[in-house]
Amino acid sequence: MTGNVPRGRIRRTMPVAGFTARAAGGRMVAALREKAGNTGAVERFHERTAEQYAELLGHSKGVLMKAGQLMSMVDANAIGAGELSPYQRALTRLQADAPPMDSALARQVVEDDLGKPVDEVFASFTDEPMAAASIGQVHRAALHDGREVAVKIQYPGVAQAIHDDLSNTELLATMFRFAAGAAGALGAALPDVGPISAEISERIAEEIDYRREAAHINAFHDLYRDHPFIRVPEVVREASGARVLTMTYLDGLDWAAAQSADQELKNTWAEVITRFITGSYRHADLFHADPHPGNYRFGLDGTVGFVDFGCVKVLPESQRQLIVRMVRSAVEGRRDDLRARMVESGFFTADSPLTADDAYRWYQDIIYEILAPQPVTYTEETSRRAVASLLDVRDADHLMRRVTVPPDFVFFSRLNLSMNAIFTALGATFYARASLDDMDGVDEPVTDLGRRHVAWVRRRGLPFGTDDHERR
Repeated sequence: MTGNVPRGRIRRTMPVAGFTARAAGGRMVAALREKAGNTGAVERFHERTAEQYAELLGHSKGVLMKAGQLMSMVDANAIGAGELSPYQRALTRLQADAPPMDSALARQVVEDDLGKPVDEVFASFTDEPMAAASIGQVHRAALHDGREVAVKIQYPGVAQAIHDDLSNTELLATMFRFAAGAAGALGAALPDVGPISAEISERIAEEIDYRREAAHINAFHDLYRDHPFIRVPEVVREASGARVLTMTYLDGLDWAAAQSADQELKNTWAEVITRFITGSYRHADLFHADPHPGNYRFGLDGTVGFVDFGCVKVLPESQRQLIVRMVRSAVEGRRDDLRARMVESGFFTADSPLTADDAYRWYQDIIYEILAPQPVTYTEETSRRAVASLLDVRDADHLMRRVTVPPDFVFFSRLNLSMNAIFTALGATFYARASLDDMDGVDEPVTDLGRRHVAWVRRRGLPFGTDDHERR
């Protein structure tokens, strides 16, 4: 990417709309060729189309690419879980990387935003980005005081492009229709995308605000200070602005290298990730809404660093309590309570024909590994089961066809799918039920990590999940 992000309603809409129209025609032609004896014509069409679509979204940046990433949660959660469709493989690639902007342009953004030459702010600055994603890219650098840092730089024009995209209902509808079609390769059919698209749009709009992300990093850094195995970077305020975010560098293995580590170490990482993701809204009102292992740094000492905080929700205390109570009702088999909490949350009304048994059967699949004999091993079946419970609605009686997903719960589905995918890819075995129970304060820990985590909670005077008093 050597220039600014394309802007304007027509310029943003036409490539995707035109591609979608061409793809529809090409699909018909491929089907006719297959019938005429050209074996594999349809499969080759889908392979080619998926690659072109991923490339289009990757170069579009902003909402187009980010929505592709978010809607690829089926794919990201099937990593290592059997055969993926061409669209799933292509969309999953968006989770890992994107075409970067020119180094001279990246330096210019830094200088314009901070009002100083790059060399005045940093003692060294690596022109080759460490990562390039939907809204910005990250460069490694060093401060004049010797600290190693990561510098997140927003693409020029991406903020306006995102605002244009979010106000362009035609573009969003086209994007979600295509994403639904890609999911359909699994036999899935998305439920009403209204609340889903609204919630995703809100989170994406917040991600362009680097000052908001800096505040999120500060909140998580404060929460997890002195934690024995969870690491969060620190914002460097003097080297951060509206379009540049500098944070201390966290060392560790990347996701590709982590998957080749010793199994015992991978088991440890899985429990650490669980304690970070689910502990954040048990010990505080912070919900990390975009879990992806590409944003983790895996330490050989069993620690895990978390480096991206653009997609975060700050939960009202009443909502946090409701979420925890709903999960606890399911874990403890209190079916009537579970149904009551789902009604209170807005999944369905009190007079719905859905019974307490219906609700519990659905939740059983979502928390299957928590209910299973412990410790539990995450296998390929884990991701398939998670996808089926939340997205695969071919069955007319599937509960997801008969409920309304409340906006605050849209990203909890992504959370569940992503965590299952990560643990599946690690082949992890750990005490999933015990981890949840000790973070909720209903039982004492059974693992060394659990004992260290609970000791930290008590030392800091933080609440457990089931505590109902007001929070930070």
